[in-house]
Amino acid sequence: MDFLKFVGANKIVIFDGAMGTQLNARGAKPGGTSNIAFPEIVADVHRAYIDAGSNAIITNTFCMNSLYLKSQGSAGDVAAINRAGVVIARKAAGDSAAVIGDIGPTGEMLKPVGVCAEEQMYEAFLEQARALAEAGVDAFIIETMIDYREAACAVRACKENFKLPVIGSMTYATVIKGGGLTTMGHKAADCAAALEKAGADFLGSNCGDLDPKEVAIVVASYRSVSALPILVEPNAGKPRLDENDRAVYDMPPAEFAEGVRECIAAGASLAGGCCGTSPEHIRAVAEMAANL
Repeated sequence: MDFLKFVGANKIVIFDGAMGTQLNARGAKPGGTSNIAFPEIVADVHRAYIDAGSNAIITNTFCMNSLYLKSQGSAGDVAAINRAGVVIARKAAGDSAAVIGDIGPTGEMLKPVGVCAEEQMYEAFLEQARALAEAGVDAFIIETMIDYREAACAVRACKENFKLPVIGSMTYATVIKGGGLTTMGHKAADCAAALEKAGADFLGSNCGDLDPKEVAIVVASYRSVSALPILVEPNAGKPRLDENDRAVYDMPPAEFAEGVRECIAAGASLAGGCCGTSPEHIRAVAEMAANL
């Protein structure tokens, strides 16, 4: 599928929602290793989102790069995990949805804040991107990034080596006057500029500590400095801790969709969900978008 043409032909492109919580609810371990251990359960999650209205689904390959796997003490095969994720998503999607290859953070920090050299990150992202591209994704998404330098590194690894569109999506911890702010202290407008300079075809905001209506402020900030299409994937509200100190996201689907509507009004044209969202949340977004 030509993803750029696909986006141009649709007023609003509907992405999917959370993967990890859905896998957990079905008895599978969250994370890309379930592509090998529980492929049918992963496929079931993809199908549930497509049935709910998603016309773009993201592979279950978040953070499945060599640096992250090593930091978690895993000896998982990067190529095998990523290829399996694409095969599962492609089979579930058929002709109904685009398949977007998911690339998350390495879990390392770039020098001088951390000890990781940019060349190391680039090679890790390239290795993952190659597996995703060879398996047949329609585009890449670089997501849940808090450092625009790492995000830009991932974008370059994709754009310099493959002829596929790239979404660069940042995660914001708070909103400030004029936009959002990552935990690294990077402003949304600066993130947008860095991602566009690196070659991103789309800008994005996902996850983080903002509710959907606050994400609309980030969208407006992006739009003030860039004309690139914008994806929003908010969490189902702000996280709260339960009695076991686990993050819980409990915004109802209708309220979530109303927040996404404000993001669209601010300039977003691609919309899905992140932590805590379910097929019901995506169905609410799809129905809202259809009535715009």
